[in-house]
Amino acid sequence: MKCLIIDAVSPAIAEELGKYMQVDTKMLPTQAELAAMIGDYDVLIMRVDPAINKEILDAAKNLKVIGVCSVGLNHIDLDTAKANGIQVFNAPGLNGNAVAELTISKMLDISRHTIPANYDVKVNKTWDKYKFVGRELRGKTLGVLGFGRIGQRVGELAHAFLMDVVAYDPYLPAHVFEEQHAKNCTIDEVLKVSDFITIHMPLTPETKDLFNAKSIAEMKDGAVVLNMARGGIVNEQDMYEALKSGKLGGYATDVMENELAAGGLTEGAGFDSPLFECDNFVVTPHLGAQTVDASRDIGQHIIGKVKEALDLK
Repeated sequence: MKCLIIDAVSPAIAEELGKYMQVDTKMLPTQAELAAMIGDYDVLIMRVDPAINKEILDAAKNLKVIGVCSVGLNHIDLDTAKANGIQVFNAPGLNGNAVAELTISKMLDISRHTIPANYDVKVNKTWDKYKFVGRELRGKTLGVLGFGRIGQRVGELAHAFLMDVVAYDPYLPAHVFEEQHAKNCTIDEVLKVSDFITIHMPLTPETKDLFNAKSIAEMKDGAVVLNMARGGIVNEQDMYEALKSGKLGGYATDVMENELAAGGLTEGAGFDSPLFECDNFVVTPHLGAQTVDASRDIGQHIIGKVKEALDLK
């Protein structure tokens, strides 16, 4: 048997599966490259790039298992995978604390202007504390859209900052909100009452462009949006307009709609966005799960799932 790893994942995966099969690594191939090479492999280990389409799956004549070292599966044609007898496993919840801590980090960065202040001191060689008057999280309302493992952990951390938490999740029973000390609200209610809104929902046809000119207009003036989920949930042009006009106080994200634009799969490739002009825009390159702790836990989970699926003893 043969295993192909196409992203940076826990080294324990290659070490353990290497006891049972040949393990090869090809970092972030394009869709065409992956389709050309996947035919010989029984196991594919990946994260979210590239998108696994029907052409790749149909070319994967020997493929039995796809181990996804992340949560979302919207980048995989699951119907074709099922039709082709390919099992797909993800790692729900195991990056939850890492993503939640990053969310809180960005809330603090936006609230206290730490990133522009750091730039002002290190690059401009200016020491002027009066330029950066922030606000505290204490007493503010945090709205959580998507109250699963990650959303609940964000709410738990927010309570430590003495924030009030409201949340929306149509798939949860009422008692979960009560146990998590969060008020169960509709999306419209969350938009209207929150000082900070954090997104922890999958990208679906229903959530695509959920944050647009119309929904942003319903929000509090000066509110902050945080997105550690998927870029397409926020309409970036509408967000740009809201930041430039002063309607919103900030947008902090770990994801963008076209993360791989301009050849982002290639080493050193870059891309641009009008949002980069905005001082109250903070972005990181989808590093929510990029901790040694989350990588270790996800790796062990995926190893177990692959061994179980292939009956490896």
